[in-house]
Amino acid sequence: MLSKGNANPAICANNLARISRGEVVYDRIQGVKFADLIGSGVDAQKEIAEDTAWMIGAYEPRVVVRGVSVATTDAALGNVSVRVDLAEG
Repeated sequence: MLSKGNANPAICANNLARISRGEVVYDRIQGVKFADLIGSGVDAQKEIAEDTAWMIGAYEPRVVVRGVSVATTDAALGNVSVRVDLAEG
């Protein structure tokens, strides 16, 4: 995730939570499906929270996701804030 200092699992989990699905060329399922959910009519905040928890659990086994909260920061632009509560596992 970083050029150096990859030993901190919280930093790696933070970086994972910021990746959009499809952004990683050789791993198309890595990332959160933000673009697919914003404005889709489903409960986007719940879906983003579930997808974020799954993705961090799948790609960063050194942490346990205790909870994910999603808040809309700018609804007109589709901006959301995601906060992940982690425990070292």
